[in-house]
Amino acid sequence: MSPCFRLISCCLSGRVGNGNFAKRVLVNWVCIAHARPLKHILMNNRNFRQMLEAQWSRGNFVCVGLDSDFEKIPEASQRLTDGDGSFLGASIASHIQTFNRAIVKVTKDLVCAYKFNLAFYGQNKGWIPLRETITYINEVAPNVPIILDAKYGDNANSNVKYAGDAFDYLKADAVTVNPYTGRESFQPFLERKEKGIFVLCRTSNPGAGEFQDLIVLGQGPLYRVVARRVASEWNKNGNCALVVGATYPDELREIRGLVGDMPILIPGIGAQGGDVEKTVSAGKDSRGYGMIINSSRSIIFASKGADFAEAARRETEKLRDFINQYR
Repeated sequence: MSPCFRLISCCLSGRVGNGNFAKRVLVNWVCIAHARPLKHILMNNRNFRQMLEAQWSRGNFVCVGLDSDFEKIPEASQRLTDGDGSFLGASIASHIQTFNRAIVKVTKDLVCAYKFNLAFYGQNKGWIPLRETITYINEVAPNVPIILDAKYGDNANSNVKYAGDAFDYLKADAVTVNPYTGRESFQPFLERKEKGIFVLCRTSNPGAGEFQDLIVLGQGPLYRVVARRVASEWNKNGNCALVVGATYPDELREIRGLVGDMPILIPGIGAQGGDVEKTVSAGKDSRGYGMIINSSRSIIFASKGADFAEAARRETEKLRDFINQYR
């Protein structure tokens, strides 16, 4: 730990200084020394796995997927205004931003993470509400990690740029990747020790078995090979995780047995029909943790009316309670 951060730690713990005045003086001194606001200094010290563990310890296992399809955003959201009365619904991008902020505001104490599927942010200046929503989350819920669901899968040269986009520009804490190009291609992601790298293993879609069930001679189905290889060879920095769909609970249980306490992102609950009890039974690790259970449409579009945000909180809380009941 640097001297500056030791000074902040001692100050905030009360070991030096006298009351709040001393705390303000020391914190401001460090910010001036670094020529950056305190929130920017702290942003550079985010560690995905540590943040995730902290949320699990609070009983938070729900990941809200902000798959904010503009065509499904309630009209009531489009009429929202921000604190100074200015209308934010003047463009598609601002409609999405307004909607996202409303969902985050009411769910931030119930979730272990937020996930953004990049497919819903590629048009209509979509990167603007994506980046602005991430900035907003970092301000109002700085302890909640952010997963960028981009399913990156290019060569190493391209992945250098993708990693820069995801981690340095968008400020995501974790990404999803498609392992088809092999470990060497993903070094630009894997070398980011403080980030999370979620590798597609057994996806939630009905046609997942077309390739994932193919038998690799002497090693079983391809999804098992991916799980074992990621756990044994990719995870040198302890920052790897897997994506396994809730729609395949038997495979989820099998994969959990192969990878130990590695985190697993589990999509497929809600609109895709995954069963919560089976998912928790199959997906929890040896401590009853290890799960990032994602739900998107069934939470964020739980209501088409003016109560859309309240409905989103209600569905998030219901899912959180179910998970903890079966855990």
